[in-house]
Amino acid sequence: MGKGAELVLAPKNLYKVKCDVKYGMKSYCMEYYFELETHGKSDWWKDEVHNLQLSFGITEFLVITPLSMSGVILDAPEATKLLGAVAIALSNCGSAWPAFVPVHDPTRNAYNGIENIGMCFSRRFETDRIGSQVPIRLMHLEGLYELFVSKFAFVTTDLTFNFFKVHFTMRLTYRTPPNDGDEEHGDESETVKSSVDMEGPMHIIKQWDDDCPWAEWYSAEDPVKGFELVTIWSTRIVESSLEMAEFENASTKEADKWFLMPIVFSSVNDGAKTNQVGFASQLSLLLSAFRVSFEAEFMEDFTSVENHGSDNLKSSTTIPPPTVLDRVLKELFPSEAQVSGHGEREHKHSKSIKGAPLGSLFAQFCLYSLWFGNCNIRAISALWVEFVREVRWCWEESKPLPKMPVTGTIDLSSCLIHQKLQMLALCIVKRDSQNQFFDCDEDETSIQNENIKECLDEGDLVQKPMPLKMIDGGCKSGTRWDGDTSQDLPLSPRVRRGSAGVVANMMLLKSYQKMHAPITQDPPVMTEDMHEERLQTMEAFGDAFCKGSSVQLEKEILSSDMAAFKAANPGAVFEDFIRWHSPGHWETAENGETDILKKNSTFKRGWPPKGRLSHRMSEYGNLWRHIWNDAPDLPACEQKPLFDPNREGEKILHYLETLRPHLLLEQMVCTAFRASADTLNQTDFGGMKQMIVRMEQLYLTIASTLKTLRASHVADKEEELFSDLDRLCHIFEQVERLLIFAASIHRKLHAAPRLRNGIFDDCHKHFTPRMGVGSVDSNNKEFHIKQMVSRNERETVANLFPPPTANQSWRKVLSMGNQLNGHEPMKREIIFTVFDAMIGSHYGTSNQSDQEIETHRMYICGTSNDLQVALSVTSCD
Repeated sequence: MGKGAELVLAPKNLYKVKCDVKYGMKSYCMEYYFELETHGKSDWWKDEVHNLQLSFGITEFLVITPLSMSGVILDAPEATKLLGAVAIALSNCGSAWPAFVPVHDPTRNAYNGIENIGMCFSRRFETDRIGSQVPIRLMHLEGLYELFVSKFAFVTTDLTFNFFKVHFTMRLTYRTPPNDGDEEHGDESETVKSSVDMEGPMHIIKQWDDDCPWAEWYSAEDPVKGFELVTIWSTRIVESSLEMAEFENASTKEADKWFLMPIVFSSVNDGAKTNQVGFASQLSLLLSAFRVSFEAEFMEDFTSVENHGSDNLKSSTTIPPPTVLDRVLKELFPSEAQVSGHGEREHKHSKSIKGAPLGSLFAQFCLYSLWFGNCNIRAISALWVEFVREVRWCWEESKPLPKMPVTGTIDLSSCLIHQKLQMLALCIVKRDSQNQFFDCDEDETSIQNENIKECLDEGDLVQKPMPLKMIDGGCKSGTRWDGDTSQDLPLSPRVRRGSAGVVANMMLLKSYQKMHAPITQDPPVMTEDMHEERLQTMEAFGDAFCKGSSVQLEKEILSSDMAAFKAANPGAVFEDFIRWHSPGHWETAENGETDILKKNSTFKRGWPPKGRLSHRMSEYGNLWRHIWNDAPDLPACEQKPLFDPNREGEKILHYLETLRPHLLLEQMVCTAFRASADTLNQTDFGGMKQMIVRMEQLYLTIASTLKTLRASHVADKEEELFSDLDRLCHIFEQVERLLIFAASIHRKLHAAPRLRNGIFDDCHKHFTPRMGVGSVDSNNKEFHIKQMVSRNERETVANLFPPPTANQSWRKVLSMGNQLNGHEPMKREIIFTVFDAMIGSHYGTSNQSDQEIETHRMYICGTSNDLQVALSVTSCD
């Protein structure tokens, strides 16, 4: 390590240190490979090992490479001479490092090597490759076994009938076949939604993500292109080639270990910027439009040819043709009004982002803007102008605003444009209801006469009472009234108006009539800016106005309720209103009116019930009593409306038509981020914990970053703000890729949740070790982590390999055996070893103990058209 060793394989802790040396007239590069930590006997099938380590079962070694164009030694005598010199040098140093030199043609990946083992033994290495025309016999386990036995069995008879104790282990690698659609259509299948056969009906090319929530906006390439399945047969002793033939016919499901690894598409694996289209890429374009939005005063200025002179507004920022614009407007304003159920599947942190909820009209406008004209400022301007015209048409024609449910309340946690559209939708409904009411009120006199007649028929005519005698002789609050009715004579009939029905178990104090609940006006709704304006007005009046502000703010509503109560209850007094409207301010005695009502409906000496106003309501100059005294006797339908839908509707349209571009883009950025995140959040990824945490972190990051996004502060901290927004786009892109990967892996392994979660956790750690940081250099390394498959998960994994179709199987003329659902392994690796005792054989000496050494070892890696063989032989020198 002190000589500047370089890391070669990070997971397996392999390093190398090198130096240049001269030998005769030639120059060589000498590289020493070693591991910092070794834990006993190495696992032959461990992941990510050097080719020479796997071929010969070694840990540390030396490679001498000529400094030439080919990098190999083409002359056999030179290789022998060089290896001899190295062996002598290592022996003199007392080193037991194996040494290798590359030989033959570079494409053969061939090496010769030598190793000194103590003072008595040496091991020689040789590896070579057949790149084509592999003999049929060497494609099968039986032939490979006989190839190995022939290296040490000096027999002339058939090897099939000879028995040798050979240690055998095998690793098979399978890869899921590509879909027929991928073979036929290639890259086109990922981008084209449908193709038309000129001589037949339309053929739909189904995409893997057609039912994913983002599919409405774009089609993502499947990040999991397939799987690699590695099956391992542990070491066992084989005594004949017949046993090897049986292994070739054995089911892959009988292997001792299964490991599964996804084949990850480069969009997930590549940490650099890509051209992949998604929400993150379009949000980045929206931020570019936001930067430009400060250059004009009105949105129309960006579409005007006269003002099209900025360097940022070149011809590349084109506006889509009218046909595209019309299609988008029809999606936003369908012929039949639609009420979306937005908010039903919102994330718990979604409302912390001050935007419009997913599915609402403005949220849909923002999402369409992301893809309209590549989200340039001129395209957004053109779409916004037409959007406002459509909104005005709905207002003038009294058509309900689509995707805007009328709930009677304003969502103050949303952006201001959404609040305005909510109020406009409410104005349309209220204006229609008022018009319907006034259409029915043309003949007021006849209606009044009809009401009187109905009241006489129903006994709902009220008598105007005489003043009651007062105990304690005054009209102060808290006094009780005498129940004597001898002077209570009816004077004139009065009609009850605006009643919503009788209030159970309550009567008026003076007239002894049943109390009726009035029909009242709805309180006026206000948007955020209206609340702020009202609060500023209060502050302008000072402390005198703020005192009792809770009453002052509701004065108009309270006066309306009192007038309606008077109309519904002729003869009512202030105490009656308090008992109905604010029973907490009426202190009731033990013997209430309920007991009186139970007896009969005539006057009794126990009436009126004992009770009094609270201290607050009985104070001198109480504001409520002043409002009561000034309130007219009018039902809600005859009152001046608390909320004027015509005036408020026009004010909203004026706001939308004159909205400054930077104020519009500010709200669009907030809403687009929120709607994009909410769309991705609807993805079914099996509830994987890491993904849930990552989505929650995304929402919190969006909320904290956009919280400072206020147009009034943009000019002061423009560079800092947009730097934070660019970083937010980068984080969004990482989470978006990770979520698409989670959705893909869940679809394929939903029946094996433990395996699915394990693979996702490995990928999450590999691809996002530093999420949220600008650099992602650590992501450039390819993913090679495998997850062990348990016995009960093997059937699910085997289903990833469906039986081959005719298109996939016609080429399989020569078979290697060990098939999985009809699929042969893409790579087969075998290790043969044989051991011999050091005593009683030509390997033994008088000083050696009774132990075995590995005399022969052969590593074979191949397919039907490629074969790599590595042989090591130990000899007694």
